[in-house]
Amino acid sequence: MVREDGKRNFALREADGDESSVFSGNTPRQAALKAARRLEPGDSEESAERVDLHLREKGTEKVHIYEGWAWEETAPDDKPDWMPDRITEANVSKQGIEHLDE
Repeated sequence: MVREDGKRNFALREADGDESSVFSGNTPRQAALKAARRLEPGDSEESAERVDLHLREKGTEKVHIYEGWAWEETAPDDKPDWMPDRITEANVSKQGIEHLDE
């Protein structure tokens, strides 16, 4: 369901069907990137562990499937004072959509 501000809610589904967290975004990819940033970061993008993320769009039976990974990088030189020296970056790749039959 779309909120007044145009954002949609996506629940992160575990293998057993439990929905542990909810991420919002205008697109499923935006929510998947937020979920991927919570993964254990690798030392570099190439060495980061890739994990399947299953995001069910709230109010629907659609499950968006992404492969996500996260890594740590040095913050840019022009970073604000509050930003730490090491930051977590993330990326996702869409694998497809499933429809639940529950």
